[in-house]
Amino acid sequence: MLSQINGLSRHFTEDTLRAYLLNRSTRTDQGCLVVRGYGDRRGVYQKLGGRAWAHIAAYVVFVGGYDPALEVHHDCGVPDCIEPTHLRQLSHSDSCRERAQRPQCRNGHDREVDPATGRFRRVCRTCNREAQKRWRERQAAEVAEARAAFGRMRS
Repeated sequence: MLSQINGLSRHFTEDTLRAYLLNRSTRTDQGCLVVRGYGDRRGVYQKLGGRAWAHIAAYVVFVGGYDPALEVHHDCGVPDCIEPTHLRQLSHSDSCRERAQRPQCRNGHDREVDPATGRFRRVCRTCNREAQKRWRERQAAEVAEARAAFGRMRS
């Protein structure tokens, strides 16, 4: 069964993989079992045990009955959750249909509805405006620094 997981190290058995996943995970207040994998970013699908996706390995070890033709879907919406009750297998089209757009951006701003599509906008205008403001401030500081350096060199 473990041989069906792409990228999983061949040195794992079901028991060692189960222990490995549980040692690298923590329980959240929402009931999710969040795993810490490679990399320094949370919120992306975590890779563990070689180069295998952690949620797929957890589905194989904890739930069983893995079909490589189907995708492992998170019912909780937390991409690095490996809680067995939050995972189920769906076809790609069903997984896309189940994926809901969140009403807030990752910084907590309410997302606007695009009048052309009737769906939430992909880019948060508030976050975009703040990022542009920070960029303009950095550019102004660099220009002021360059002007000050040029003025000192000239005299």
